[in-house]
Amino acid sequence: MSSLAAARADNFYYPPEWTPNQGSLNKFHGQHALRERARKLDQGILIIRFEMPFNVWCGGCNSMIAKGVRFNAEKKQVGNYYSTKIWSFTMKSPCCKHQIVIQTDPKNCEYVIISGAQRKTEEFDVEDAETLELPADEERGKLSDPFYRLEHQEADLQKKKEAEPRLVRLQKMSDTRHSDDYAINKALRAQLRSQKKRVAEEESAARKSGLGLRLLPSSGEDAATASHVKFRSKFEKNRKDKRALIKAASIFSGSSGSSGSSISNKRQLELEAKRRKINAGTASNLLTGAFKPSSWSQSSFSSSRHK
Repeated sequence: MSSLAAARADNFYYPPEWTPNQGSLNKFHGQHALRERARKLDQGILIIRFEMPFNVWCGGCNSMIAKGVRFNAEKKQVGNYYSTKIWSFTMKSPCCKHQIVIQTDPKNCEYVIISGAQRKTEEFDVEDAETLELPADEERGKLSDPFYRLEHQEADLQKKKEAEPRLVRLQKMSDTRHSDDYAINKALRAQLRSQKKRVAEEESAARKSGLGLRLLPSSGEDAATASHVKFRSKFEKNRKDKRALIKAASIFSGSSGSSGSSISNKRQLELEAKRRKINAGTASNLLTGAFKPSSWSQSSFSSSRHK
C-alpha cells in the first residue's frame, strides 16, 4: 500500500480543496464516521457485530446455531429497567434468512429470545462438570430456620472433611513452591544461563560447519534415521566404468602394462595395419623388379661407376 493510500485508509488524507473552517473530513465528505453501519441511525438503529450468547434452534428451518456465531445485527433501544437501557438485536439466520430478535434482560443479567429461535436446553451434572452447586432461592429462605441451618451446616462440615486431604495436599504443594522466592529465582536464572550457553555452543558449531542456522541436539532416533539413508554418488559409477575399460583393453597394447582407453587401442591397431601394408607392398615391388630408384640415386650410381 502506498503512502497516499495508507493516509486515506487511516483517514489522515486531507484533499487540497479542504479548509479548516469546513470542519472535519466526515463533514466535508457529507458522511457519518461509522459509514454504512450508521445508515439507519435516523431510526435509532445501529448495525453492530453480535455474537450468539448460547446455542439456539432456528425457528425457520429447525437448524442449530452454535454459541459464538457472529451476525450483523441491528441494535436499538426498546425500553428501560430503572436506569438501565434494554437493547434489542435483530438479525437474520445464516441457514434460511429467518429473522431472529434477542433482547437483554438487565434484571436477571441474561439474554432473552423474543422471536425467531428457541434456546437449546442443556443440563450438566455437578459432579461431572466438577463445579459447585449454588443454593436455590427456596433453600436460601429455609436457612432462616435454625434446625435446617444446623442440618445444612453438618452436611457442609462432612463435605469439608472429605475434601480436606486433597485441599491440604494442594496447599502444601503451593507453599513449597512459593515459600522461598530467592531459591526459585536462583534456580530459574541458572536454568536460563545454561540454556543460553547451550544455544551459543550450538550456534558456534553451526558457524564452523558453514551453516546459517542453529542445529538441534542430536538424538538416538536421528542417528538411526541417518544410518538408513543412502546418498547417490558417482564413485560406484566411475568404478564400474574403469573396470569395464580394463576388461575391454588388450593386455599386449603397451610395454609398461598400463591399460589405455578403447579409442587409443583402436588407433594403435589402425597404425599397425597401415605399417604392415606398406612393408608388404615394398617387398612385392622388389621381387617383381618394378622398383625404380629415384633420379638422384641413378646419377650418383653412374658417377661412382665411371670413377
